Formats: sequence, C-alpha cells, structure tokens
Amino acid sequence: MTDEYFMLQALKEAKKAYDEGEVPVGAIITMNGRIISRGHNQVERLNDPTAHAEIIALTSAFNFLGSKYLPEATIYITIEPCLMCTGALYWSKIQKAAYGAPDVKNGYKKYVEPCPSLEEIGIAPRPFHPKTIVVEGILADECATLMKEFFKARR
Repeated sequence: MTDEYFMLQALKEAKKAYDEGEVPVGAIITMNGRIISRGHNQVERLNDPTAHAEIIALTSAFNFLGSKYLPEATIYITIEPCLMCTGALYWSKIQKAAYGAPDVKNGYKKYVEPCPSLEEIGIAPRPFHPKTIVVEGILADECATLMKEFFKARR
C-alpha cells in the first residue's frame, strides 16, 4: 500500500464531512499497512471545536489499541493540521504524519514561524514529536480541490 492509496482513504473521510456540511477534512491512521481508525470533522455535529478529523481518528486509534501512544502508526490527513492537532500528534508519539494540501489560514506553519536564533544553531522549530516523520503534499491538488469546492458552495 502506498501513501497515495491511504490518502485516498482519508479523502473518502473528508467527503463524508463535506456531505454533512462540515469543513471537509479527513484522517486515517494505519499500522503495518492496515487502517486502524478513521475520522472526519464533526465540529458542527458535536458542537465541539476540538472535534477535528485528527482528534476523532486519534481517539479511535487509542481505544482500538488500548494505548495512549502510537509510535508505530502513520496518520494521513487531507489538510495541514492546526496547532491543536499537532499538539495531540506530538503527545501520541506517532511515527509519521502525512498530509495533503497546505492550510495557509489555519495550519500549524502559520503559527510556527522560523526563529532566527534557533536556526543559527541548526534547530528548526516544529510542533511534532522529534521522532515523527512529516510528509507533506500527498495528493495535494485533490485535497485542496475538495476544500475549495466546499467554501465556494458556501459563499
């Protein structure tokens, strides 16, 4: 199974959110090439600003495994995660975080500006666990298109 295959599965979750009138973000978590949890935004349904796709998928994975850590898991997210979600991913100690399209308005990169003093000594600030591998841009166009269609329909 490839990163593209799993991102397509996350896109299916994002389409569920879209159909429910939620911001179309989807996430899946895999271990050993197998999907162990899924999530899509449920902020409106649950009236909960923390009910992001990543949080839903993380909670489901923790319950499935009976563990609060995911050091051998990968999360696939259709859109760049926000700071809240990167914090949750940090504490989960997830092995790999892969996302599709950037989120220039609410993604973590907006809030984690390069710090010149840290960069001078070769340390780039990032909100993920030090061992987490971050991969960006998987099926970015497809992920961005769904988001653009959602907001275009709302305007």
